[in-house]
This record gives sequence, structure tokens and C-alpha cells, in this order.
Amino acid sequence: EGQYYHQIRGGAMGSPLTLTIANCYMFFFERNTVKQITNAGENIDADLFTKVYHKPSYEPYYLPFNSVHPLHMKKNIPFAMFLRAIRYCSTFKAFLDEREDLRMALLLNKYPGKFIDNQFNRVLKKCNITQSLTSNNYNTIRKNIIYNIIEEEKIPTDHYRTMFIHFTYCLNIRTLPTKFHTLWNKYFSESPINEIIPVIGTRNVQNLQKQLVKNK
Repeated sequence: EGQYYHQIRGGAMGSPLTLTIANCYMFFFERNTVKQITNAGENIDADLFTKVYHKPSYEPYYLPFNSVHPLHMKKNIPFAMFLRAIRYCSTFKAFLDEREDLRMALLLNKYPGKFIDNQFNRVLKKCNITQSLTSNNYNTIRKNIIYNIIEEEKIPTDHYRTMFIHFTYCLNIRTLPTKFHTLWNKYFSESPINEIIPVIGTRNVQNLQKQLVKNK
């Protein structure tokens, strides 16, 4: 409408000078932050010290090992926790402390010690690492893990040889898979149908919340 506006705050979009002014502003703004990091001991000989941060309200409760969830879900919990510990902990000592805390938390949730060790070794195996972690090789192995993309392992399903059986969830469903496979092997062990692999799944209970709430 023939009116001109004068920008009184910030830099003009697309102006080459705006980037320089922004860099100068951030230089002065970040000096106090860098000073605080140095005073807090996080900057050790020009190396930034990092570790896994836990909220003050953090409690060591995870999916219990004796739950009815699939085994691959229970495997992914310690696997992801150990992978995060290696990526976030910049020193070998910080990693050992975090790994010990994770082990205690998993043991409290009924995870067997051998199961925990197997998932930790799976992290190294996924990254093609055959050496054990030590204070001498930790930084080298950590860099390899950080820059290594771990692809999700996909197990193909043969739908012609797999039969999915779904049951509505109930309190005693924990013992259902064992009983089902026992009966299956008892009556179909010598039958041609024994070549079919039965997979048991669960359905949610038809409760009021499911009737009233509809996901998009």
C-alpha cells in the first residue's frame, strides 16, 4: 500500500551481514557458557567430558523379564542401553560406572546376568568388534560405534509355513504358550502339519476405553 517499515530488531533475511552479526553475538553469548563448562570440569585438556544424563526423578524400573512380552522386546532394552552408554560416555571410567548401574537396574527387574552379558556382546558384534573394551582401546572402539550405522535385523517370515494364533489377553496367559506347544508336539509330532510353525499372539481386552477412544 505504498508504506515502508523500518526493522528495529534482528537482522534482515538474506543479508550477508546478518550471518556475521549473528556469529559475533553468539561468540559473546557463549563465552559465559564455555567458562561454566570449564569450571564444572567438563572440559578436560580441551576434551569435552560427556556421560549419560539421568533426571533427578529417574528410577530403575524397566520392562520386567518375567512379563508376557515377546523375547525380542526384552533383548532390545539392554541392547539399546549399552549402545547409548558407549556413545554418550566419553571416558572408559564413565562407561564402566554407567554399565554397572545398568546391570544393577536390569538385575532388579529380574534379567539374568548371562542374558545381560549376551546383549552387551551383541552390541560389539553388530559393529564387527572382536576385542574386549579396555582403557587403551575404548576411544577407538567408541568412534567406530558412533559412526557405524546399526541396521535393524529383519527375520523373514515364511507365511506358508507359519500359523498365527491369537488369544485375548488374560491373567493366566503367561503359561499358555508352554502348554500350547506341549499339546501341539504331543498330537502333531508325527503329522504332516508338524511342518507348520505356530506363533501365539495376544489381543487386547474389549474394555470401555477401547470402545470410546478411536485412534486416528
